[in-house]
Amino acid sequence: MKKIEAIIKPFKLDEVKDALVEAGIGGMTVTEVKGFGQQKGHTEIYRGTEYVIDFLPKIKIEVVVRDEDVQKVIDTIVKSAQTGRVGDGKIFVIPVEEVVRIRTNERGEAAI
Repeated sequence: MKKIEAIIKPFKLDEVKDALVEAGIGGMTVTEVKGFGQQKGHTEIYRGTEYVIDFLPKIKIEVVVRDEDVQKVIDTIVKSAQTGRVGDGKIFVIPVEEVVRIRTNERGEAAI
């Protein structure tokens, strides 16, 4: 099993979520986060004073899937989150040793 973490632009959340559901992904965790990469933030002017906004709002989507579904999920996220502009985000794939469903004590892929 693998955990896929995707950092995307906030306005792409609904599109990515709908695409993942359509691809058969049954659950996900979504968190509002802040960060920067190549974008390096930007400057804004408020009441005549310039402010540097270092950390930009992003969305982190976490999904745990079977090994055979990893590429399908990555392709789905890239296709639905991509704008072609700097700041589209990143996808991280992390090994998962064990999953336990608390309610039923199911383990492994059955718990996904």
